[in-house]
Amino acid sequence: MNKPLAGTLIALALAGATTAPAMASAPGNTAPVKAVAPAAVDFAGTVALSNCSGSVVRMPSSLSTDPALVLSNGHCLETGMPAAGQVVKDRASTRTFSLLNGAGTKVATLQASKIAYATMTDTDISVYQLTKTYAQIQSQYGIGALTLNDVRPTQGSAITVVSGYWKRTYSCNVDGFAYRLKEDVWTWKDSVRYTSSCNTIGGTSGSPVIDTTTGKVVAVNNTGNESGGTCTMNNPCEVAENGAVTVRQGINYAQQTYQIIPCVGPGNVFDLNRAGCTLPKP
Repeated sequence: MNKPLAGTLIALALAGATTAPAMASAPGNTAPVKAVAPAAVDFAGTVALSNCSGSVVRMPSSLSTDPALVLSNGHCLETGMPAAGQVVKDRASTRTFSLLNGAGTKVATLQASKIAYATMTDTDISVYQLTKTYAQIQSQYGIGALTLNDVRPTQGSAITVVSGYWKRTYSCNVDGFAYRLKEDVWTWKDSVRYTSSCNTIGGTSGSPVIDTTTGKVVAVNNTGNESGGTCTMNNPCEVAENGAVTVRQGINYAQQTYQIIPCVGPGNVFDLNRAGCTLPKP
């Protein structure tokens, strides 16, 4: 995995050319939050966790009055990595997140009210519900949420991985997809494989993967094969539908996020029984 980092490190202020994520609507508007045309990817809306990266995200139908959500990896949970087959839902949390502006400067500390959903089964995601709404964050700090795209990313599309932890971006393309990606006891489905220029490192776990054409989040960065090992910790392998195993040393991966959207209902509430929801259940 692009493993979480223990303790507090001095973040690197490394700049990268990149497209602006979609922004939330003006405070007080209870209509669906509208996306704006992408400009250039920057750090606005990303967050730094104590050990990982993440971002404030919204569903396409989220309202400005909904409690805001933070997306990261399941393996970044403050309680430790979920076991294979384990799903965490609606667990109280007071975790804090450093909210960044476009330049990568911390502008606020956001706090969770709960872990709305987290797992390392089929995918590697954690979604925290915050104590503030999108409108409050926009009004108080001038920062909008990144929008999750509701369609599967396409091979060859240009992407940027934006790490709030390191304040660093990585630009590359979607090289393809792994039918199954296996790392130690965990297996993930239909993972995004990067081209080699997205050489992500520890601490980039949970970074949003932004499609540079739409400015929307299409995946969440989570792992890479560090030393050429086969299906071991920090050395995931690809398993094809016919069972063939492929190892790609130095190549990194992400988990798609479009499948989160059908599982989130009004008020940004996770409802795993909604039509079209395929996320694992507890």
